[in-house]
Amino acid sequence: MTTATTTLAQAEEAVPTGTTDAVGGRRRPRRGRGRESDDTRRINWWATALIAVCSLTVIIPLYLAVVVALKTPDQLVSGTGFEWPNPVNWGNFAEAWERTNFPQALTNTALITVGSVVFTLLTSSIVAYALARNIHRPFFKGVFFYLLAALFIPFPIIMLPLVKQTAILGLDNQGGMIVLYTIYGLSLNVFIYTAYIRSIPIELEEAARVDGASTWRVFWQVIFPLLAPMNATVGILTCVWAWNDFIMPLVVLTDPAARTLPLAQYVFQGQFNTDYTTAFASYLMAMAPLLIVYVFSQRWVISGVTRGSIK
Repeated sequence: MTTATTTLAQAEEAVPTGTTDAVGGRRRPRRGRGRESDDTRRINWWATALIAVCSLTVIIPLYLAVVVALKTPDQLVSGTGFEWPNPVNWGNFAEAWERTNFPQALTNTALITVGSVVFTLLTSSIVAYALARNIHRPFFKGVFFYLLAALFIPFPIIMLPLVKQTAILGLDNQGGMIVLYTIYGLSLNVFIYTAYIRSIPIELEEAARVDGASTWRVFWQVIFPLLAPMNATVGILTCVWAWNDFIMPLVVLTDPAARTLPLAQYVFQGQFNTDYTTAFASYLMAMAPLLIVYVFSQRWVISGVTRGSIK
């Protein structure tokens, strides 16, 4: 009896934790699991505090913009600017709508932005694919570094020649703006695309060529679908740039009916005073469409940034 009891105790001790007991049929808890779970779910309070402080740099200006947009000029000058208005003045949005001709300006901005994003994704990806697969050749390597050199040229240096050329070529309109955004974004976008395409295995293209696919078919059916993360990244960068840009439409567009939202908001800047309440209401109205686009596309944007960094 004593020998059997001793053998049973030794068998129980020999059974690994977290496995089924061969004698009793019961499962013992795995030791250390709770500790690992606690380590995984532990909150980094220093990082959380840093993120909270950094978020204030966005939340406070946004709150101030909303508060000013809902005040009257008398309410604005009577306090510190951070008080919530009582009563709320919604008339600033109606006045901004009329003074900026908001529907027309919104249409012009949306047309330029959408056209720039579409043409940028098509042209930049094609150029980057040609450079990435032929970077070992001297000509393509020279073109690649030539495009990179354009990143170091400030826009004010070429601004006056640009105005003259666009006037001569008849590009001082919405179509010309789309062309300019596509060309001036080519350097940075090609740099982003090229690094990503070079990380795609060449065996995928070779397999398609064995099946008889041409170079164009390989790009559109094999490479371009794999560029979805970079398309999201380049697309949102181009969208934000074209939507918020002020200096290029100011010097290129000549027709007042073709002005974009940033140009239309310039009407609130006077020589001696500025209508801050109506101006801030206009800023919020111009910012709202871009925020809506970001809310619906944020998962693709974040996926593009993270997957691009992993690649």
